[in-house]
Amino acid sequence: MLRQLVGFGLVGGAQLVLDWACFVLLTMAGMPVVPANLVGRVAGASIGFWLNGRYTFAGPGRPPLGRRQALRFALFWLVMSTASTGAVQLLDAQQGLHAAWLGKPLVDGLLAALGFVASKFWIYR
Repeated sequence: MLRQLVGFGLVGGAQLVLDWACFVLLTMAGMPVVPANLVGRVAGASIGFWLNGRYTFAGPGRPPLGRRQALRFALFWLVMSTASTGAVQLLDAQQGLHAAWLGKPLVDGLLAALGFVASKFWIYR
């Protein structure tokens, strides 16, 4: 479990940096918050699914990455992306774009705890 937590944290950190960087750069270029957040989350998810499935949660008794894991990941990603996008959009509307830039890593960091549980017990099993 500790190995999986550490692995998930490392992969999640890389995802968070990629996601946040895309979000900030795209909004700086004038893209609205909602599509920029979704593009950033897709970028982060693209590396996260593969790395977590291949390394973090791989092991004896675990199936290799396949369609079932991809569908579960996509469904969970949609739910978490809806929550993330709603929170970031609310921050932008109430406090401005800079608050959304600062708040996004906090929002997505909180959602990561749910991501670990879902990944360990549902997505990659």
